[in-house]
Amino acid sequence: MEAEKTMKITWLGHSCFQVESDGYAVVFDPYEDGYVPGLRPLRVKGNLVLCSHNHGDHNAVQTVDLLPAEGCPFTVKEIPTFHDDQGGTLRGENRIHILDNGSLRIAHLGDLGCDLDPEQEKALLDLDAVMIPVGGFYTIDAVQAKHLVDRIRPRVVIPMHYRSERFGFDVLGTLEDFTEQCELVAEYPGDSLELTKETRSHIAVLKLPDEGSR
Repeated sequence: MEAEKTMKITWLGHSCFQVESDGYAVVFDPYEDGYVPGLRPLRVKGNLVLCSHNHGDHNAVQTVDLLPAEGCPFTVKEIPTFHDDQGGTLRGENRIHILDNGSLRIAHLGDLGCDLDPEQEKALLDLDAVMIPVGGFYTIDAVQAKHLVDRIRPRVVIPMHYRSERFGFDVLGTLEDFTEQCELVAEYPGDSLELTKETRSHIAVLKLPDEGSR
């Protein structure tokens, strides 16, 4: 019997993550240098880059040191959505990406700014982990994010696209706007978590290097 696979999920700031499995790395939504207030320039290695949409804080492929793309352990599924609640007329389209390595299934929601239809929600049911925007203004806000989490029931929830005292756009809501609605919130000492089939259900708050207390 094939051994169950794991995933290492590392938050690099804003909506950018590196997800690793079997020595293969996928980078989500890299941001341009100097684009997101308070975040250091992004330099990361990845075999594959997936961008939710073509804005500078999400599509800076040039900041990723690309490695050979062969041997990908993931299947990748896209769900087309919108960056706003006006059918894309304000900010355009947004892509949700679902990764599956045969043992674990996760999703990165990008800059989701709209409600999902029943079929889209069904595709996101019972994920092992979801990376979800919670800051509002450009995306769904903390209340909408909590309602969506309650409907799709992921095992691990990783909030993203918010502001703190050190980083983020001023118009965004804070992490606490989301976590104060939640139970089982775990603040990690670092920027990454190891996801396995045994990982318990919780809200995973990852911390950037030198971030200090929130």
